[in-house]
Amino acid sequence: MTMTLHQTEAGTPAADEVSLAARRRRNRIRYEATQWAVVIAAIALVVLFGFTVNNGLAARGIRFTYAFLWNAAGFDISEGKTLVLNPFGFMDFTPDLSVAQAFVTGLINTLKVAILGIVLSTILGTLLGVGRLSTNWVVRNLCFWVVEFIRNTPLLIQIVFWYFAVVLQFPPIANAAKFYGVVLSQQGLYLPALAWQGGEGMLPLALLTALFVALLGLLFDHRARWICAAVAVASAVALLVSGFVAVDFPVANKFKASGGMNVSPEMAALLLGIVFNSASYIAEIVRGAIDALPKGQWEASAALGLSRKNTVNDIVLPQVFRVVLPSFGNQYISLTKNTALGIAIGYPDLFNIYGTIANQTGHSLEGIIIVMLTYLILSWIVSALVGLVDRRLNRLGAVR
Repeated sequence: MTMTLHQTEAGTPAADEVSLAARRRRNRIRYEATQWAVVIAAIALVVLFGFTVNNGLAARGIRFTYAFLWNAAGFDISEGKTLVLNPFGFMDFTPDLSVAQAFVTGLINTLKVAILGIVLSTILGTLLGVGRLSTNWVVRNLCFWVVEFIRNTPLLIQIVFWYFAVVLQFPPIANAAKFYGVVLSQQGLYLPALAWQGGEGMLPLALLTALFVALLGLLFDHRARWICAAVAVASAVALLVSGFVAVDFPVANKFKASGGMNVSPEMAALLLGIVFNSASYIAEIVRGAIDALPKGQWEASAALGLSRKNTVNDIVLPQVFRVVLPSFGNQYISLTKNTALGIAIGYPDLFNIYGTIANQTGHSLEGIIIVMLTYLILSWIVSALVGLVDRRLNRLGAVR
């Protein structure tokens, strides 16, 4: 009897472990089956929707196809370059190029505004956010009212305001404002630009490689930032002095300006609108993150004799950026999608060019699918880049 009791007591835990493992296995199988069922149901709904739309279009004599992408566009685009494969490079868009290349032109125009907007709005938003907490009454209240005014007015109205009330009020080209090689008029902003003059041998390639590597090091290797900065400056000066790269200054006459890099009035107004709008939201994110820091850090830095400027730059902002970067990512995604509002002032972004293509070809459904997928992929890319930087900052523990 004693042996049987011991065997039963010894065997119970093993039986419980087997039962628990079986339950976990059944739960895992049930969970995976549910996930696959949801995925299959979603795919089935998309396929069903596609067949329904295709049958509806066929009943009206409309064929769902993307063959139109390779037809000649037959229209011009006011600004922007497109990608050509033979020879590989970028060129101005012309009506004899394909519809697909028109989409590429719109995508490039969208990327120009989005990338510049992300950089400028981050800088301006951080300054406004820090200014909201300034000890200077004028600076603090000025930043407050700027942020409140911009956040509480629609972005579309802001873009229209910048276009009609600001940009189009610049002087005509005959009386263009000129200063240090910059030309400003109603035709846009013309800036000096670097132009590749060509060169043979390994020297220009070596200088370009050194400049590229130095810029990467300046961005990602904070311990060698001064060495990378020195190499970048030396490489750039060597390219200019050797004549491999020249500075192309814009030239203006009574009728038009040429040369340099041109920022059209439409692009300038759209960029101003989305930069100030996004910066106002970024400013509130930065201000909230700074307010969330323990007050003891300010007191400790003051006790160590650090100025308020050094405290913000060396103690506060490095901690803030680790916290606010995911929120910045949301604003970057919204900014990228808001570039579609350029259609209100005639900026040839991706969505604007889609409208022209839909009117020319009649394939509006195919075109809007391309536009939606493009914005979706752009949002994924922005999210992935922000996540990569966020993981790196949290792994380092601070920005140095």
